[in-house]
Amino acid sequence: MASLATSAKGIVPTVRRRRYMDRKSLIPLLVFLPPSLILFTVFVVLPMVDAATFSFFDWNGYGPITDFVGFENYADVLTHRNFGTAVRNSLIVVAVSLLIQLPLAMWAALALSERGVSINVLRTIFFVPFMLAEVAAGLIWKFVYDGNYGLLPIVGDALQVDMPFVLADKFWVIPAIMLVITWKYFGFHMMIFIAGLQSIPGEVVEAARLDGVKKWQIVRHIKLPMVRSAIVISVFFAITGALQLFDIIIPLTNGGPSHTSHTIVTFLYQFGILRMKLGFGGAVSVILFIACVVVALAYRRILFRVEQN
Repeated sequence: MASLATSAKGIVPTVRRRRYMDRKSLIPLLVFLPPSLILFTVFVVLPMVDAATFSFFDWNGYGPITDFVGFENYADVLTHRNFGTAVRNSLIVVAVSLLIQLPLAMWAALALSERGVSINVLRTIFFVPFMLAEVAAGLIWKFVYDGNYGLLPIVGDALQVDMPFVLADKFWVIPAIMLVITWKYFGFHMMIFIAGLQSIPGEVVEAARLDGVKKWQIVRHIKLPMVRSAIVISVFFAITGALQLFDIIIPLTNGGPSHTSHTIVTFLYQFGILRMKLGFGGAVSVILFIACVVVALAYRRILFRVEQN
């Protein structure tokens, strides 16, 4: 018995400790990681540190930084009469993106998820606005909304209706901007959803159809749950993009009329950079950074809670 136990013990394979990284993968890491870290530090980390530093000084961008004011810039930002409007507009963009833009993109993705020449043409048409630069899109729609020579008054004359000067009207300017944003980024989210829908195995949908499941039930109970990851990514992009919206607003309205169409970033640009108040602008940027971090952490925590349930 002892000899059998000894022989059995001898044939047990030795367990080697698993290496998380071998030499072949370590060499590319050492070659490519330092340049990327240097670029990230120079163009991301250092500007963030500089902006946080400027926020505690009253500095116009020239000369030494000596006039320390503490949290006075933050107090000026929070009590500024136009900052609340900028925050409200940014939240409106978030709401429109989540409640109108993404459902519309999902509807189009469900309709265009099949393969075909005509479907590919429609996908391209819907995706073209996203390929345009934001500044170009803003200039195009500024011409469309122009109350004297734009497309909108031409349509109004054809219908014998007096169209308002939407970009000069405090009531109509925000809906006009929301239309441009939906038009611009709708195709981007649609393509994300199409990619998710095309990854669903066709056998699953076909089996549900053979069982007599209706189309809307297939969408609700099969397709939407199986593209959850695509929805999660799209929602995150929509929220962070709405908080950082800048390039469309400047050529379209420049924050007007009377600073009623500012977002947080255009508010920073108008009242911080253009007016040479870099300390004030730095305070706005820090507040925006904190808001983005809080949103990202809260979003991740909500996702983890949903997955656990």
